[in-house]
Amino acid sequence: MAAEQSTRAPDGQDGLPEPRRRWAALTVMVGISLSVLDASMANVALPALARELGSSPSSVVWIVNAYGLTVVMTLLPFSSIGERIGFKKLFRLGLLVFIVGSVCSALAPSLQWLLISRVFQGLGSSAVMCLFGGLVRHIYPLSSMSRGIGLNAMTVGVMSVLGPTIGSFILSVSSWHWIFAFNVPIGILAYWGTKHLPDVPRVESRFDHLAAVLSMFTVGTLIVGIDYVSTFPLQAIGIVALGAVTGIVLVRRSSQQTAPLVPVDLFRIPAMRFALGASASTFAAQMATFISLPFYLQQTLDKSQSAVGFLMASWPAGAALIALIAGRLSNRYPVAILSGLGAGAMATGVALIVVLPAAASDYWLMLAMMLAGVGFGFFQTPNNRVLIGSAPRNRAGAVGGLQATTRVFGQTFGGAVVASLFALGFDAGPTLGLIAAILFALVAVAVNVIRHRQASSSQEG
Repeated sequence: MAAEQSTRAPDGQDGLPEPRRRWAALTVMVGISLSVLDASMANVALPALARELGSSPSSVVWIVNAYGLTVVMTLLPFSSIGERIGFKKLFRLGLLVFIVGSVCSALAPSLQWLLISRVFQGLGSSAVMCLFGGLVRHIYPLSSMSRGIGLNAMTVGVMSVLGPTIGSFILSVSSWHWIFAFNVPIGILAYWGTKHLPDVPRVESRFDHLAAVLSMFTVGTLIVGIDYVSTFPLQAIGIVALGAVTGIVLVRRSSQQTAPLVPVDLFRIPAMRFALGASASTFAAQMATFISLPFYLQQTLDKSQSAVGFLMASWPAGAALIALIAGRLSNRYPVAILSGLGAGAMATGVALIVVLPAAASDYWLMLAMMLAGVGFGFFQTPNNRVLIGSAPRNRAGAVGGLQATTRVFGQTFGGAVVASLFALGFDAGPTLGLIAAILFALVAVAVNVIRHRQASSSQEG
């Protein structure tokens, strides 16, 4: 077994007692369901939003990207706030903000209003999302953590199956406004369950306001710079360079602190570095695929709206089916091998979608998407086990925020790349977006190959 799998946090392996553990786990799964359903239904609605709002596809993509950019800019500050005010309190505040943002999105009369509402939704979602990893670390005993991660991954898969299907059904019987109104009752249900969440000890150090500003600015400029590459290349280079400079300042400032807002101390753990790099690449591939597919299926392959939701459900169905199995396998086999195989299956599945002829049966498309989904699920559970388990328990809040930041940064990066490709030429944009997804998945394969070689070298040494 690879060395990274044997990493054990020496402290706090108790978790919550039953039955509170079950209720707390269920509350986290409802919170995960809320964030996944919102994202997947919004993706399916993009073509309809472009038509009804009279906007270009490259502009409408920012309904997804504005949400993702807000989340990724605020995850680390919110995770640091959560360590100081308590996980349970921040979870409740995040849910309230998300519910209000959902109501505003449902009532939006224009693209501008909708974008502002999505930013508000992103703030609430970020406050909840940054806590998932840390909550898992405190809800489950260390011996059962793989099971908890697998259950959460299965929830992501199941909700991702339901999301496109529910979204397509809503669009077939009503307007896109109900896509966002659908979030409200789920948010209320999650809020009711927060009383069962663990009471996590708080960090007593002061919140670093300057680091929070630097963190938000660094992440925001990097994403915006990437989005501007195709339309304003010189300005984009300047924006990315500025983000890199502030990032260097932020890392140097954080490296001098005991529990920094940007957890640079966790980057010293080799298993953590590899898990984060592979995760960012895989989620970039996932988002590039999910944004490109509705346009590719409707405009390149001439599929109906209902068929799009049905076909896209194949990906998360495959991820849900494999999630718990992958969790058990991660206790027996090297994570690098499991995750590398998963990323390779993702790349193969998306490549098959691109090369299949327009006259190909829907069943072949379903099989290709299911293969990609199986690969995604096979990657995530073992990789997240290493990511969460390799950090000390008293840094669970930081690793949870780092995990979420990496995931959303990868998704937002993938979405920004697709937006740039769409701006270059929309006729070929969906195909180019899928090709970008394949390349992102291959990067994840390469990271896992290097990870496996280094783990093998460490064992031999």
